Order: sequence, then C-alpha cells, then structure tokens
Amino acid sequence: MKNPIIAALDVPSAEQALKLAEQIAPAVGTFKIGKELFVAAGPDIVRRVRATGASVFLDLKFHDIPNTVAKAVASAVRLDVQMLTVHTSGGGEMMHAAEKSAQDTAKALGLSAPLVLGVTVLTSSNNETLAEIGCEADTEHQVLRLAELAVKSGLRGLVCSPLEIVALRKILPAHIQLVTPGIRTGAEKADDQKRTLTPREAIKAGASWLVVGRPIYAAENPRAAAEKILESLN
Repeated sequence: MKNPIIAALDVPSAEQALKLAEQIAPAVGTFKIGKELFVAAGPDIVRRVRATGASVFLDLKFHDIPNTVAKAVASAVRLDVQMLTVHTSGGGEMMHAAEKSAQDTAKALGLSAPLVLGVTVLTSSNNETLAEIGCEADTEHQVLRLAELAVKSGLRGLVCSPLEIVALRKILPAHIQLVTPGIRTGAEKADDQKRTLTPREAIKAGASWLVVGRPIYAAENPRAAAEKILESLN
C-alpha cells in the first residue's frame, strides 16, 4: 500500500523546506508545495525537492480564464509535479482545459500526467462563509455540485474536507481520487480549519490521500509526529 501522507512544506524559505523534507521523508509519501513557499522560493524549490526523488503536490489552486490556466498547468507539468490544484468554481471549461493541458504536455515530454485536483470548498469555509459570498447552498450541497461538475469536466481527483468523503464516495466513480486536508490528530490547538477528522477516520471514510500540515511541521519533533500518524493508519 502506498504511503497516503502528503506533508505540507508550509514554511517560508527553501532552506527550511529542504531541511524539513529531509527530516520527515522516510515517513511520508509526497510533499506539498503551496503558495507561501512557492512565492518565496519560486519554481526552483520544486526542482530541488524532485531532485531528492520525492513526489511533489503543487498546490497553487489555479483559477483564471481557461487559456491562462492551461498555460499554468503546462508550466507545472514541465516541473514534473505529480499533483496540482485548480478551483472547481472556475467552471467546466476551465477544468477541461486544465486536464487537457496536463495530458497533452505530459505526452509531449514523455512524462506521466499529473493528477489535476479540483478544489471544491476550502476546509476553512462553512455555511456562513458561503452565505457571505452570496452562495445559497449549504457546504455539503455545494461540494457535491462542484465535484460532479469536476468529474464531468474530466478531472480524475478532488480536494475535499474529511466530512464530505462519505457523501462523495456515494456519487462519484470509484477511480476518482480524494485528497483530504483538514487532518488533525486532536492534540493541536484550535485553528482556522473548521471541518476536520483524524488521519485514521479520513482513510476509513474513503480518502485516497491525507494532506497533513501543522500536525507535522509545527510539531516539536516533525519526524516523530509523521511516524506516529503513519503508525495510526496501520
């Protein structure tokens, strides 16, 4: 069985990211590079992490006109990332363009196409957040609606909160991969994640991958924290 833990390198510099990656590599399956690190260190940090042999999840959540997103995805493929994200709220045409770009660019380069993941509703959002921006649907309804649109548009994976996994598994094809942030062990202080589960609960519910950030990188001993999470899944 693959290691389903995606460790978020949510640190402000390349040096910190590489040090953290080296420390926890034996206990995780993939590293996530998000906006903070990418803006600070640029595409080179992706190359440096890939050079270690590790898989990379580039989490920049593209959301723009279809042509712009397609070009951004192509650039990500050229960095040889294994996963990347787009916002499903960008619409079906945008998501289709993203997936087509991933497939076409990878084929031209002789690479495996990365998994283009549709982000439904951010795990920091809830019903009040949706109402604030004028969305009348409740959180779960909006997640399901956007998930179905993503699959119809050709995406092969989704990012969703742990609390929507069971509902999504009931309506989506079995091959769709679900990447789940909002993972908390229960030992952390309360933060901005509102819809969470423990690692074991999320896998049991049907998650394919777990994105784990603060429970690992903010731990006193990140390596021990990652190993403890992995052990909890066995």
